[in-house]
Amino acid sequence: MKYFLAKTDPETYSIDDLERDQATPWDGVTNAQAVAAIRQMRPGDRVFIYHSGGISSVVGIAEVRSEPRDDPRNPKSAVVEMGFGARLEPPVSLAEIRQSGEFDDWALVRQGRLSTMTAPAQFAAWMRKRYPKAKI
Repeated sequence: MKYFLAKTDPETYSIDDLERDQATPWDGVTNAQAVAAIRQMRPGDRVFIYHSGGISSVVGIAEVRSEPRDDPRNPKSAVVEMGFGARLEPPVSLAEIRQSGEFDDWALVRQGRLSTMTAPAQFAAWMRKRYPKAKI
């Protein structure tokens, strides 16, 4: 199993929306690095859902439910289906992640505008300690 992080502006699509819908296509990504991350996703992989737009926190977890495919609206983009996994309460802020000092070379810390990325296995382990009941 691999881990990823996907950013969303909560006014556009939030963890509340994903919980209500239970599943959604993850689309609209155009950055080449972010598209490459989506193309690496496989069913069963876990995705940390991150709210951007001033909140800057990991707020939930989703599970990849489909193989990646070309976005029919943009062949340079890719889409996967994601299903709701869990809310992470309280959310983990970017400041907390930075303060840990364990993830300084992760794209989340280094490349603030990258919308979708792989997440290191050690981050998943760090999150499991914080949320032992969550399916991470």
